[in-house]
This record gives sequence, structure tokens and C-alpha cells, in this order.
Amino acid sequence: MSEPPDWKQKYRNSVLEMETEEKRWRHVETLLRRLVNRLCAAGMGTSAALDDELATISEANRRRAEVEELEALAKNLTRKVVAVETQTPRPATTEISRPGAATCASVRTLLERLADDDAENPIVIALGGELHAAKTDAALAEVLLRIADLVHERGERIARERLQAATVLSDVGKRLEEMLDYFAATAEDSRTSREATVTFDAAVMARVRDLSEEFEAATELHALQSLVGRGLESVSRCVHDFRRQAEDRLNEQTVRTEAMCARVATLEQETHELHGRLAEERDRARVDSLTNVANRKAFDERLAQELARMRHTAGPVTLLVWDLDNFKSINDGYGHRAGDRVLQSVARCFATGVRSTDFIARIGGEEFAMIMIGLPLDAAVGMANELRAAVEALRFHFRGKPIRVTASCGITEIKENESAERAFDRADAALYRAKDAGRNACIAA
Repeated sequence: MSEPPDWKQKYRNSVLEMETEEKRWRHVETLLRRLVNRLCAAGMGTSAALDDELATISEANRRRAEVEELEALAKNLTRKVVAVETQTPRPATTEISRPGAATCASVRTLLERLADDDAENPIVIALGGELHAAKTDAALAEVLLRIADLVHERGERIARERLQAATVLSDVGKRLEEMLDYFAATAEDSRTSREATVTFDAAVMARVRDLSEEFEAATELHALQSLVGRGLESVSRCVHDFRRQAEDRLNEQTVRTEAMCARVATLEQETHELHGRLAEERDRARVDSLTNVANRKAFDERLAQELARMRHTAGPVTLLVWDLDNFKSINDGYGHRAGDRVLQSVARCFATGVRSTDFIARIGGEEFAMIMIGLPLDAAVGMANELRAAVEALRFHFRGKPIRVTASCGITEIKENESAERAFDRADAALYRAKDAGRNACIAA
């Protein structure tokens, strides 16, 4: 049986990753609650009927009220807003207070981060539509409260997963302690067996010496026969007792060994299953859930690997940074579901258009990156233009209208011994030049 890997360290790493993820989501939740408080403060004075409700929400938010209380407060606020707008309609010349563009953009970024982990979550999808339709601060505040609830649920789920990992680690530790006890008992049995053998040898030799002395002193045949008989019976009893003790020790050792073999087999099976789950989780952590291509974390790791490889092997490595043109107009005009369909189709187009040795990742909202191995700059530009034409040839129809989708690309060949940041900045600068040149273009740095 091969030696098991250091599962304790792997589980510790898993727990640390979960703690990091939990801290990140708690930070997001704190920012959301702070944003809700600021929106409540900004809404004060609009209506006396709403001021008390906003103050209650702000106070509940500061003391980190539970989800149920915040949901009830959000519903009350919605009813109050509707009642105020119905009872005191505003003059036609007065504009309704609309949420700021920067605030909406920040909230949309939060939703995108939530969608990175669970793009098919119907609540996340619905919130994207509600955010797009939010025309007042009150509507935006309700969306923010529901986002805060999602972040809270995500943090609770991460905490549960961390507890499960800690439980598994504790169980593995107990199993290892059982194995240590088994080996200690085996060593003790070996020591006891050696001591019993030495004792047996000494007893037999002493009995033989006594028999020899008595034999020399005996003068009559009858006495000699009786002496030999008693001596042989005594030695036989010693041998019988020794064998019985050895058999008892062997039986105990066999029972312990069989039990430990069963334990080890169970542990191996559980370890194999846990290793598979860890591998799946690791792979999922490096795959963009919406497009099924690699994500930014996987891209950063692969780029670092290629930079390290370049120090030992020759051959060009080309970096391509893509951005979909006017993508915001698709989200704003047709909704985030339409935007998601575009991202998925473009990702498939990219994935089928590159070589098996190339690497593609979604590194932002509508941004993709590629790493092409062994392809010089001019050849990479030619392939990029083929991919650009393939994207332009995609056909999308939303609400009965044809939508044209194009992409721009910045390309650079990574230089020897340069940092990943510098190479990416150079490709990104080329991308901006492609945008400034009218979009739907590929420009090499």
C-alpha cells in the first residue's frame, strides 16, 4: 500500500481558503450595510412619513438585524413610498430622485460577483432585472437589502463548509491516532514476546540443569526412571504454557490487525472520495460559472507558470486581451439575461477557435484573455483576426431585433524575464488603442 499524502495539510489549506472567502463576503456585507445607511441618510427630508421608516431601517442595519426583520422593514418602506407618491403626487416639473450612476454601477458589480459563484441562481437573475428597472432610491435600497441577504447566506454557507472540513480533519486525526495506537500495541506485543521467550529459555535451561544434577546423583534404576519422567513432564508443561501464551498473543494480534486493515481500507476509500471532491472544488474555483471557461484566478496562475517556463525553454508566448464592444448597451437595452447569452456564445466561439495548447479565460465582466504558446506575434495577430471575424459573424436576436456583437483585442508577445503585470498592461494598452480606432479591431503592441 502506497504512503498516503499529507491530507491534514490539504484540509488545513481548504479551511484557510474558506476562512478567506468568508472574510471577503463579510467585508462585502459590511459595505452593503454602509451603503444602505448612506441611502437612508440621503432620503431623509423627502417626506415626513418616510423619515421614521428610514431611521428605523438605518438603526436596524447598524445593529446588524437578522434577515427576517430587514425583509419586513423593506416591505414597510415600499408600502410607505407607494402611499406617499399616491397621496402627494409631485408636480410635473419635479423630477423623481433617481439613483446615481456610480451607485448603480457598484451594485451591479456586486451582483456580478455573486453571479460568478452561482450564475443560475434565480434570485441573482431577478435582482439583475430589478436593478435595471430601479428608478428611485427606495427601489435601489430594496435591491441592496436583498443583496445583503444573499451575502449573509453566502457567508453562512461558507461557515458551514468550514465546519464540515474541520470535522473531517478531526475524524482523520482520530483515525491516525488509532493507527499510532495499533503500531504501539504491536511493538509492545513484540517486546512482550521477546521477554516471554527469554523467560521460557531460562526456565527450561534451569530445569535441565536440575535434572542433570539429580540424574548424576541417582544410583537406582527405578529412581532414575521416575526422575526422568518428572523432568520430562515439567519441561512439557513449560513448553505447553509457552505455546498457549504465544497463541493468545497471536490471536490478539490477528484481531487487532484485521480491525486495523478494515479501518485503513475505510480510510483509503474516504480519502479517495474526499480527494475527488477537493479536486472538483479546486477545478470549480478556477472555472467561470457563466461561460465555463477559466476565470481570473486560473488565468493569473497559468500566466505565472508560462513566465516561469520561459526561463528554461525557448519559444514565444503571446498574450491577448479581449473586450466586447458596447456591451453595456446590450445589458441596458435588453437586460442582463441577454448579456449573459452573448457572453456564453462568445466564450464558446473563442474556445472552439483556439488550439488545444492555448488558454482562454474570462477575466472580467465582458473581458477575456488568451495565452498562446509557441505562436509568434504576427501569427497570433492573424489568429486573433479570425476569432474577431467569427464573433462578428455570430447572430443574436432579442425581442425580435438583430443585435450585432463585435470584439476588440490587444496583443503582445511576452518578453523574457518581464513581470506578468507589465505584459498585461502592454496588451491592455493595445486594446485601448483598438477601441479608440473604432472598435472591432486587433492591434499588436
